[in-house]
Amino acid sequence: MDERRKSDPHAATPLPLPEEPSDPPALPPSGRRNPAPERPQGSAAPAGAVTFEDIRERAYELWERNHRPEGMEMQFWLVAERELRAERERRVDAKASGDPVSEPAKGPDA
Repeated sequence: MDERRKSDPHAATPLPLPEEPSDPPALPPSGRRNPAPERPQGSAAPAGAVTFEDIRERAYELWERNHRPEGMEMQFWLVAERELRAERERRVDAKASGDPVSEPAKGPDA
C-alpha cells in the first residue's frame, strides 16, 4: 500500500490536525459570540425616515388586504417600501414648499 501511495500523486494524504487553543476566546460582555454592531452616538435614523418596522407593518397590511396569499412576501415588502418612501417624499416636498400635508389613514381606529 505504501508503494501505491508513493506512486499515485492523487492519493489522499492525511491532513495535519489544527492545534487546539489552550484557552477558548473570551465572550464579549453581552455574552453572545456575534453581538449586533453598536451604533455610534448620534447616528440614529433621521426623523421621518422609513424604518424596517414601518415597512414590515405596511407589508403585513397589504398581505392581509389581499387575502393572505402564500409566496408573495417579497412583492408585498417592495410595494410597502415604495409606498412609504413616496409618502415620505411627498411630506418632505410639501414641508419645503409650505403646503399642508394630509397624513394617510392608518386603519379603522385612526
